Amino acid sequence: MNAITAITEPDAKDFTSAMRALVGNCSVLTVGDDADRTGLVVTSAISLSAEPPLLLACVNRASSSWPMFNRYRRFGWSSLGAQHQKVAERFSGFGGVKGPDRYAGADWTTAVTGAQLLADAPAAFDCDVEEMIDRGTHSIVIGRVRAVITTPEQGALIYWNGGFRKMEA
Repeated sequence: MNAITAITEPDAKDFTSAMRALVGNCSVLTVGDDADRTGLVVTSAISLSAEPPLLLACVNRASSSWPMFNRYRRFGWSSLGAQHQKVAERFSGFGGVKGPDRYAGADWTTAVTGAQLLADAPAAFDCDVEEMIDRGTHSIVIGRVRAVITTPEQGALIYWNGGFRKMEA
């Protein structure tokens, strides 16, 4: 049997290491217009309410995307399917990819609010920013869902133990 080590006050490294043991659904949040657009991958994105339809995501305030949520007050939320690892890598900034270049190599559709949604996402949500709540290093971004698009049988892309993993449908 393994011994359990109690850490009463973990540092950031210990906490991050422990969080990697949790499985997270990968989603891309897109924000901005034309040349002034960017986005990021989040694994801390969940449903908050069905009535009214609200989503919640945690966005690091040090990210290049964070100030744009306040500026544009709308965003796209596309859950990633098993085939979207390259999209996840671009929106995670692999290879130094930034801003509008993150959108290359994928098909996007413009939603009702003007937000960009991944055309073949298992589920995609067009959102207005309802509220941003700062806690620690992140903001809790609450999005009011204005439209939903679903594409069945896309599988899922998850993040676990420091890497992306595919779940086929």
